[in-house]
Amino acid sequence: MLKMGAKVSLFFFYEQFTDYFSLLFNYLFYNSLLTTIFLSEQNYGIHMSKLPQLVKDDPWLEPYQDEISGRIKRYKSALKFIESEYKDLKSFANQYKYLGFNYDENAKGWWYREWAPGAKALNLIGGFNDWNRHSHPLHLTDNGVWEIFLNGNELEDGTLVKVYVQGEHASRDRIPAYIHRVVQDPETHDFSGMVWRLDKPFKWTDKKFKLDKIATNLLIYEAHIGIAQEKEDVGSYAEFTENVLPRIKDLGYNAIQLMAIQEHPYYGSFGYHVSNFFAASSRFGTPDDLRKLINTAHGMGIAVIMDIVHSHAVKNLSEGLNEFDGTDHQYFHAGGRGEHSAWDSKLFDYGKTEVKQFLLSNVRYWLEEFHFDGFRFDGITSMLYHHHGDFTQFDHYDKYFVEGVDWESLIYLQLANKLMHDIKPNAISIAEDMSGMPGLCRKQEDGGIGFDFRLGMGIPDFWIKYLKEKRDEDWNIHELWSVMSNRRFKEKTVAYAESHDQAIVGDKTTAFWLMDKEMYYHMQVNDDNMVIDRGIALHKMIRLLTATLGGEAYLNFIGNEFGHPEWIDFPREGNGWSYKYARRQWSLVEDENLKYRFLNNFDRAMIHMVRKENILPSLPGKQLNMDDENKVMIYERNNLIFLFNFSPTNSVPDYRFPSIGKGNYKIILNSDSPGFGGFNRVDDQMNYPTQEDEKLSVYLPNRVALVMKKE
Repeated sequence: MLKMGAKVSLFFFYEQFTDYFSLLFNYLFYNSLLTTIFLSEQNYGIHMSKLPQLVKDDPWLEPYQDEISGRIKRYKSALKFIESEYKDLKSFANQYKYLGFNYDENAKGWWYREWAPGAKALNLIGGFNDWNRHSHPLHLTDNGVWEIFLNGNELEDGTLVKVYVQGEHASRDRIPAYIHRVVQDPETHDFSGMVWRLDKPFKWTDKKFKLDKIATNLLIYEAHIGIAQEKEDVGSYAEFTENVLPRIKDLGYNAIQLMAIQEHPYYGSFGYHVSNFFAASSRFGTPDDLRKLINTAHGMGIAVIMDIVHSHAVKNLSEGLNEFDGTDHQYFHAGGRGEHSAWDSKLFDYGKTEVKQFLLSNVRYWLEEFHFDGFRFDGITSMLYHHHGDFTQFDHYDKYFVEGVDWESLIYLQLANKLMHDIKPNAISIAEDMSGMPGLCRKQEDGGIGFDFRLGMGIPDFWIKYLKEKRDEDWNIHELWSVMSNRRFKEKTVAYAESHDQAIVGDKTTAFWLMDKEMYYHMQVNDDNMVIDRGIALHKMIRLLTATLGGEAYLNFIGNEFGHPEWIDFPREGNGWSYKYARRQWSLVEDENLKYRFLNNFDRAMIHMVRKENILPSLPGKQLNMDDENKVMIYERNNLIFLFNFSPTNSVPDYRFPSIGKGNYKIILNSDSPGFGGFNRVDDQMNYPTQEDEKLSVYLPNRVALVMKKE
């Protein structure tokens, strides 16, 4: 398009002619051209005004404006349908108070309702009727919903129950889909539902807890209740509340991300093969134990985020939703589309109204009944694409908008994010997506999906690759900068060096990649060992760089702050059902004679510094100095200067670099401090005044990171 700056050259062109006709021709041509320019710019302005905001912010997306506009139209259409049929989205997502077991205070009894459109008959069975499959039939009402009423004398709170479902081709005892509690028999190992009154009194004391400041300065401690204790057994909600919450508070994290909360029959699935979506896993305790954990965390100023699994479900027929009403297409897609071959699980039919209602009610349930503060949605890539991201290189924008996008699941995620923020405006939603889908963390009205954050999944993969494949001498500081700072405009990222993914069996923690078997023999305080020295130094630097440059939030997995050795391996047949690697060895960090406490001390100092200085909500880092020869990286973020010397050998005296303004500077964090397992080569108490050229000069030892602040 010709821009208005072309007028200058046209005037020059005009002055070259003296002939009248030439002058007249040029005059007419010039005015015609100006009119064309004016109309073109007008049309361009109109064109731009019609573009979704997502496209306005990223011109590379302009070829996909129709697809992005389609996102908005489909979302608004789905929302309009819900509002016309169910009043509003919150009312639509209130199905758990109708289906399942709900106590009627007026009638002094229990209503049990189940959506099972393909079933021939349903009968309630349990301890109250000696598991008789014929004495308590449900009656079919509208839209495939079956129901029965039992008075409070016949059915009591805490009674074990199932429902006998007679289908077209088979009949089975099933656990009710909306059940609030599921327990396992210690002898037979069978699971049963348990009647549990949601309206039983629980004394919440978190009314004054505020999320707004946490959501803008998010520091997440990812944890799994079962492995959060040292004993070789399954930990409990109560133990976590008493023993682990104080540790998290001391370290300075302001949010916990809890894994494996939804009930799952196989402990070793890490909670990702969910069977009962409305039941808090009973292997860790009661629903009230979980409520107490969250209430206590809120009292400490800590938000609690749930790792929610709506991307798939367990295939089990005894515990889960698979073929619940006797068909393969009740909750899930029929046939092959309903199977996730890589995960050996079932895939929801997000286009079906009742399925959306089930999942959205699940979102509301955890927010309102347990006071969770948000969700980390697992497996988003699998949901967004028909190919689930398997064997796909996301190397072209066509992959995000043209090839294989599952619009039905995308609409569900848009609705889920709206519902979350309708219920709790400052709720935190995090997407686990490895594809890099544009707009994932933008408003639905802008063409986005509505998440608050995306996980920076490329960062831990990058660190593992470096530790596995590159010598220290070959580390590239420009590549480090690119990986840490490369993220989508206006989309916030949760940066992390490692999560649970990097610690499960078959891989290693960062600490173990750095120090391996030497950790077994040389972690004593008075034991000098080059491998351990290197490992401790780089462990601190990797975390500090990731936390302060990699995103707008930061995450750490339980125990990794102090360099927890080895991996995570849940009890299974292949390891003799051992709990040895499904626990956290807190005694390591508590032992004054071991070096683990140095890493823990550094993590505490780093997290408190990040919070106090408001680094995460600030603008991205800005380069001040990149030095290939010495492997030095220096950048500014929120008026702090971060210095990293990744060289394995080069310690540089009088290292000069640009400041961020004339004045005196102090070191506020020094990875080489003795309390962090360093060698005390830099004096933290020194003043560092800028020189005449406004540069600073420091002694910058090898494998050291410093943070400086102007007084």
